[in-house]
Amino acid sequence: MLSIMPSTMMSNSHGAVRFLSFKHSGKTSFGAVVGAGVVDLGQRFRALGDLRDAIRSDTLQFLSSHASIAPIDYALDEIEFLPTIPNPEKIICIGVNYANRHAEYRDGSLAPRYPSVFMRTRESLVGHEAPLLDPPESDQLDYEGEITVVVGKEGRRIPEAAAHEHVAGLTIMNEGCLRDFLRHAKFNVTQGKNFEKSGALGPWLVTADELDPFGNLHIMTRVNGEDRQNDVTANLQFSIRYLISYLSTFFRLRPGDIIATGTPNGAGARFNPPKFLTSGDVVEVEVPGIGILTNPVAKEDL
Repeated sequence: MLSIMPSTMMSNSHGAVRFLSFKHSGKTSFGAVVGAGVVDLGQRFRALGDLRDAIRSDTLQFLSSHASIAPIDYALDEIEFLPTIPNPEKIICIGVNYANRHAEYRDGSLAPRYPSVFMRTRESLVGHEAPLLDPPESDQLDYEGEITVVVGKEGRRIPEAAAHEHVAGLTIMNEGCLRDFLRHAKFNVTQGKNFEKSGALGPWLVTADELDPFGNLHIMTRVNGEDRQNDVTANLQFSIRYLISYLSTFFRLRPGDIIATGTPNGAGARFNPPKFLTSGDVVEVEVPGIGILTNPVAKEDL
C-alpha cells in the first residue's frame, strides 16, 4: 500500500494535473503541477521512488486524483525542474521524420521505408529552465524541437492498433546537437547528439487521457522570440502509432522509456548563413496542450 504523508502548506486550485520531476532544497522528488503550484507526491507516497516508479506501478490516475484536491507544497519558482523522466532506461530518437524535413536534404532520395533511429544518454539532457551548454569543442550548437512520448506499459511486438495501451503521456524535447560532430563518422550521429547538457526534456508529462498522443499535434520552436520551426504531426512520415509498433519489434519498451518523434524543418543549420545557438540565446519549444519548454544557452567552462 502507498503511504499517504500529511498534507501541509497552501491550498491549491483545481485544474488539469501535469506530472514532473524536480529538486527542492537539494532533495530530488516528483510531483504534480496543479494551477501555479506543485504537489510533492514523492513526500506523500514514499513507496514510489520517482515518476518512473509511478508509471510502472500504474498509479498516475490515482495520483492525479489525489493531487487535484491536495494542498500545494511549492510555487513553481521555488523548484528546480529536472528532465521529466530523469532516469529512463532508454532514450530513443527518430531522425528526419517530418516530410518537410526530409525535403530539406534535397538529395533526390526517396522517402525512407523505415525510421532513422539513434539513442541519447541521460546526461545529455537537462530540465526546463536549465541552461543548454555550448561546448568549447564546437561553435555549432543547434536546436530541434520534438514531441516526445513517455512509454507507460511494457511491451514487445506491439501491434499499431494496441499502441495507445503503451503510452503514459507526452512531454517535449529540445533534441539539441552539435552539427559538426554529427558528421564525424559516416554512418552514425552519436557523437553530435550526446554532448553533456546539450538538450532538454520537459517541462512536465501530460497524460494520454488529457491530450491524445495520436491526434494532430502542433509544435513550434522559437529562438529569442523568433519563429524557427512550425509543423503538425499529420506531416510525420512515420506516425506515433507506427513508431511504437516498429521500435517494439527489437526493443522491449518499458515504462518511462522516452521516444522523441522527430523535428520539423527550420533548425539553425538550415539557414543561410546558419543560425547556431550562442551564449545568451533563449530557446522555447511549444506544444499546445503540453506547454512550453524553455532553456537559455550558456558557454560551458573547461
